[in-house]
Amino acid sequence: MSYLPRLKGEYRERIAGALQTEFSYKNVMEIPKLQKIVLSRGVGGAVADKKLIDYALEEFTTITGQKAVATLSKKDVASFKLRKGMPIGVKVTLRGDRMYEFLDRFVTVALPRVRDFQGIKADGFDGRGNYNLGITEQIIFPEINIDKVNKISGMDITFVTSADTDKEAKSLLAELGLPFKKN
Repeated sequence: MSYLPRLKGEYRERIAGALQTEFSYKNVMEIPKLQKIVLSRGVGGAVADKKLIDYALEEFTTITGQKAVATLSKKDVASFKLRKGMPIGVKVTLRGDRMYEFLDRFVTVALPRVRDFQGIKADGFDGRGNYNLGITEQIIFPEINIDKVNKISGMDITFVTSADTDKEAKSLLAELGLPFKKN
């Protein structure tokens, strides 16, 4: 038998049925699902120091288990000494089993390590069923060795779902384990 991530199996067995009864979908293809998770970080200091991009690439690859890519600037900005095509950020797009594995580690291991954690804000939805979340310190991930971190910096995490509304997406993400703050 092949390997199945815990959250993926839970989605198939319990979460999909719960969402279908909650929103009374007639067809199983209407049930929202998580399509991808995108982690990104802008590295503004990379204009002066090229090694910062390498550090960020290495950190993202370690956190996600997938090779990160550098994002390039699209145009020249003279006041920032920025040229078109210079690397100024890092991103990783996770899909499939890696996406579910990352989400499981993020919810069960990384988020509880945030200082004074009260839950994540529910106002990061974009109106189309996607959720954006900002992390202020990358050291909440256990894969990162604190002694080898040269600068503490954050990242943006985007959860892309197939949901049509924010209510459906919030319900899906809450069922998957994201701890939203209670109002």
